[in-house]
Parts: sequence; C-alpha cells; structure tokens
Amino acid sequence: MIDPRFITTALNLEGYRIVQHCGVVRGIVVRSRSAIGNFAAGIQTFFGGNISLYTELCEQARQEAFELLRQHAYEAGGNAIIGMRYDANDVAAGVTEVLAYGTAVVVELAGKPQKPEKAAEPSTPTTETTPSAPPQL
Repeated sequence: MIDPRFITTALNLEGYRIVQHCGVVRGIVVRSRSAIGNFAAGIQTFFGGNISLYTELCEQARQEAFELLRQHAYEAGGNAIIGMRYDANDVAAGVTEVLAYGTAVVVELAGKPQKPEKAAEPSTPTTETTPSAPPQL
C-alpha cells in the first residue's frame, strides 16, 4: 500500500524524481444517510452551527475513498501519488459519491543515479542524511 507521506496535491514530490508514470488512479465511495441520521441532523440544523453527523459521514467517506485510492495506486505499480484531489457529488436524494483521484507514479530519491553508464571506482561508504526513499515495488 502507498505510504501517505508519498501522496501529495502537488505535481511533484520534493526531494524525489519521478521515474515512471503509472496512470490515473481513484477511490470511489457511495454513501447514503439513514432516516435516523437525517432526523438527528435535522434537529442539529434547527439549532444551527456545524452538523456533526454529516461531518462525520463525510470524513468517513473521504477516508474510505483515500484508502481505496492508495490500494489502486499500489496495484497500478506506483509508490507515490501526485496531483491528488477529492470530489463529491449527489448521485440521488440522500446518496453521495466521494471520489479521491490522482496520478500514480514511481519515484526515487533525487540524488540517486538511475543507471550508471560504466562501473564506478569503489569508494568508502558514507552515511546519508536524506530521508529514506519510498518502498520499491
């Protein structure tokens, strides 16, 4: 599964180089509100302010869509997601679709060479202080 630290709304991942694009990926969840939930939310609406029952429903749907997005990106061969976005639409009365989408990519540390043209001379090992690369697939 894709590490959430390697998911961004930006079109690049700072400190990493994109070495492969794996395509558009998504996670879709369709949720309905129960009659009891609608009644309780109606009472909250009467008093004004944040409607916590709907907020909780939206948060749960977004989290599910996010997890499905991570799984889809992993299955597509990526180790990161760029350009991640959410979208939500009413499909029918009381039924909402939440979509999380982005582009699955394979990234590696920016300083890491892709493929050396000739063998390098052996050198003394050094300790790197850069953050670790995302898991290789």
